[in-house]
Amino acid sequence: MEDISRVYTESPLPAISVIPFSRKKLAAISIIGEALKLSNILISEPGFSGAYYVDEALPVSYSRSWEAGRVTPGVCLLTLFRRKKGLDYKNFLHRWHNSHTPLSLRIHPLWHYNRNVVTKPLTPDSEPWEGIVEEHMKTRSDLLNPFRFFGNPLVILPRMIEVYWDTRSFLDYKTIEPYLVQEYHIK
Repeated sequence: MEDISRVYTESPLPAISVIPFSRKKLAAISIIGEALKLSNILISEPGFSGAYYVDEALPVSYSRSWEAGRVTPGVCLLTLFRRKKGLDYKNFLHRWHNSHTPLSLRIHPLWHYNRNVVTKPLTPDSEPWEGIVEEHMKTRSDLLNPFRFFGNPLVILPRMIEVYWDTRSFLDYKTIEPYLVQEYHIK
């Protein structure tokens, strides 16, 4: 199977958000199939910062009904991260996969959750990311409205605190980079 998709910062960022979106511009291309041929072309492009082999998991996945080349409906939170300093790799994966993923699926209105564990950089000067996650919501409001993203006024604060402490248990908060992006399937 071959599939090529890209996500990139497209929409203007909200003035106020509970998610500390990175203000940098980003484009990420996911390739299943002829990865090395295309990644070698991209390496020479201005702004290139890394290419990675990943183990992909889709704990929840949309059924694509739109044509290749059209924007995926909704909006996506793309997050790049490293593990918390002092946390060994086995416990990092355990916390991420067995605590944080189920918590995210329970709390957030996720329509598609693409969890990528970086297994190996393809270039020696690639940024040292260990996780690349795409969390898709059906609407912009599902992500940007805290009462849609975390829940009604009776549960929002406990859920926000729960997500914060869970995330801090395995991620290096100083290096996390969350982006507001749109997705396009190319092929």
